[in-house]
Amino acid sequence: MSDGAGLEKTNWAGNVVFGASRRVAPTSIEELQVVVAGCGRARPVGTRHSFNTIADTTGTLISTARLPGLIRVDPGAGEVTVSAGTRYATLARELHAQGFALPNLASLPHISVAGACATATHGSGDRNGNLATSVVALELVTATGDLRTLRRGVDPDFAGQVVALGALGVVVAVTLDLVPTFQVRQDVYQGLTRAALLDHVEEIFSAAYSVSAFTDWSSTPSRLWVKRRVVEGTGEADPAPVEMFGARAVHHPAHPVPGLDPVHTTPQLGIPGPWHERLPHFRPGFTPSAGDELQSEYFVARGHAAAAIEAIHRIGDRIRPALQISELRTIAADDLWLSPAYRRDAMSLHFTWLPDEAAVARALAAIEHQLAPFDPRPHWGKVFTLPARTIRASCPRATDFLQLAERHDPTGTFRNPYLARTLGLA
Repeated sequence: MSDGAGLEKTNWAGNVVFGASRRVAPTSIEELQVVVAGCGRARPVGTRHSFNTIADTTGTLISTARLPGLIRVDPGAGEVTVSAGTRYATLARELHAQGFALPNLASLPHISVAGACATATHGSGDRNGNLATSVVALELVTATGDLRTLRRGVDPDFAGQVVALGALGVVVAVTLDLVPTFQVRQDVYQGLTRAALLDHVEEIFSAAYSVSAFTDWSSTPSRLWVKRRVVEGTGEADPAPVEMFGARAVHHPAHPVPGLDPVHTTPQLGIPGPWHERLPHFRPGFTPSAGDELQSEYFVARGHAAAAIEAIHRIGDRIRPALQISELRTIAADDLWLSPAYRRDAMSLHFTWLPDEAAVARALAAIEHQLAPFDPRPHWGKVFTLPARTIRASCPRATDFLQLAERHDPTGTFRNPYLARTLGLA
């Protein structure tokens, strides 16, 4: 048993210092079961890439990073079972080597499979679901120390158990749907005006397999990050226009945050490459994104996209002092109870902030006020101040999830102040 020596005491951004009285990293599932069964309070932690207190606890902080590694592909079923602490970069390389892929990846390949799925973390694309939509089965250790396997189509509440925020137990393995491996080209376009973005929002985000728009909410034109699938069997990508909605293709590598070194980013300039080397924005061997930062993200129904974007533009002067960059992207609807895209195609408005919590708090107050008419849902792992009553009103299955959590964890082993603040799960 590892007693947690060497495990980080803070989240990735350093804005949260974990209050755990004990930190452990079991090296077997049996050890994990003993730990959980003996805990009064506990929380699982992944790669710590959450910017809020979702993983915090005064009890035992449990890392799955040192459990035995597992990547087991079942070619006949088109599935892979992977240990919870495995990072997407590691998983993707192995899948590609065996001729398989995941349909979507987040911007950062540094994050763990279980942590990303538990928070409905996502990539982008009009027809692409978040990472949790690939989950076929879960293995988790419950509050009593029992090991349970939950499977889609077998467990009636499975859709409530995938995006569970760590409230139901410690996930030790995840089984994911696979697709055949594929190639992608990535092109960046500079000069998308505000008017063009608002007038063509649906066409822009449906123009390729994955599209992101980066903006600072000023009059400065936005950039488009466009990821197109290579035509199967030809080794060539779909023809890429030199202009998209008035924006022109750039002929040098770029970083989403203006002025930062593009060495951190995945290859661009239309050069085809494997899915896992193009769908993320950032390379696994480098510090992701801007490094020192905070992040927030809100999801609105796709039909409100233009109005929500315009609403944030109106307060651009108030949020820019805290802002590094914003990213706009789309995610397909799903049926996972706590997913921000639950039963509605979503537009995501993402904010990468300077590491200034006071300035970010002021910006969030303005943003949440502006987005209130559009029934926003937050990204569970990022910074937001929406109260439980607002979040529960925007999540149709929130009450069902609370009842599910009561059944799975009646003694409240996995509860913490974050769950109380965001969902009223005290």
